[in-house]
Amino acid sequence: MAIFKYQAKDAAGKTKRGKIVSLSENEVILKLRKKELDNIVVKDVTNTRWSKFLRIISPIKNKDLVIFSRQFSIMIAANLPIMESLVILIDQTSNLTLKNLISDIAFEVDGGSFLSDAFSKRPKVFSNFFVNIVRSGENSGKLDDVLNYLADEMEKRYDIVSKIRGAMIYPCFIVTALIGVGVVLMVYVIPNLTSILTETNATLPLSTRLVIGVSDFLKKYLILIIIVLAGVGVAGYFYLKTYNGRRRLDIIKLRLPIFGSLFKYIYLMHFSRSLSTLLKGGVAITRSLEIVAEVVGNTIYRELILETLESINDGNPLATVFEASDYIPKMVPQMIAVGERTGKVDAVLDRISSFYTRESSNMLDNLSKLMEPLIMVIMGIGVGIMVAAVLMPMYNLASQF
Repeated sequence: MAIFKYQAKDAAGKTKRGKIVSLSENEVILKLRKKELDNIVVKDVTNTRWSKFLRIISPIKNKDLVIFSRQFSIMIAANLPIMESLVILIDQTSNLTLKNLISDIAFEVDGGSFLSDAFSKRPKVFSNFFVNIVRSGENSGKLDDVLNYLADEMEKRYDIVSKIRGAMIYPCFIVTALIGVGVVLMVYVIPNLTSILTETNATLPLSTRLVIGVSDFLKKYLILIIIVLAGVGVAGYFYLKTYNGRRRLDIIKLRLPIFGSLFKYIYLMHFSRSLSTLLKGGVAITRSLEIVAEVVGNTIYRELILETLESINDGNPLATVFEASDYIPKMVPQMIAVGERTGKVDAVLDRISSFYTRESSNMLDNLSKLMEPLIMVIMGIGVGIMVAAVLMPMYNLASQF
């Protein structure tokens, strides 16, 4: 598939411009003529620098996949053939990268490939979870239901991620701004203010001497500090790319005060929802656990799930490993054990997922409400320190004259 840029005129004589994905220029012209466009000029821009740049800056996001799954399920439910649905989606999709990807998938499906096989060749976009759910829909003849369910699940996950980002943006922005303002004050403003105090040779309070010391240190070594921090950041980035680095970070995340509980809720929600979805789709429990281990998003929970898989292969119940883990609340293995006895593990997992979805949502709401007063307190402490360390000595000095 190639990307073509076109220019044409409609029935009213107005110029229309845009990009379209197709096999050839002739096919583009035919598509545009069906839209009653004339004076068509087409140019292949697949390998131009601008097109490559657009594909880099417009990656396929979760939101794009949610919309794709939702629209695809509606078309399949309306009894449209898969190939025709994909062709319609190519025109309706605004993301250039996804448009090109759907075109390639349509080309493979038209050549006789299964839809799930076409998805599986693009693991960076379509996870094992996505591929196996679609495959179960193909096998059961309920592809529309499966795609709709996938869209629902991805929407729920997208909503949680958006809530977390929304809760973190404000405090991160304020903290970054405070650090920036603090550095500027220490390097450029404080030296000018404290020079008057140091020239008097008066005995200064401890807080003032500390502020002057920090200011002098930053003024002398600011560039070195920036280089060291950048080096630590780069080293940390590459360390976190290793398994041990990710594992250590995941342990820290789970042990954080307040936020540790939030992370646990989110990982348990992902685990229970993903496993329930796969089991409902008819995927075997062992294969389901293999897939969930890769999509849960935490190395500690991944290890627990893989241990559970080994335990099941040895003939033990699903809840055995979870019962012995400190990272799993006791409620979870107890409920799973009930589900195993009644033969309704998927329904129990749905209840667990709903519970932790509510808990994480409530915790995020509470954190958002607490952040603003907490930041105000931190700002107040910072201002108080500055007043006590700099302005008060200057006021006392001025009052002596």
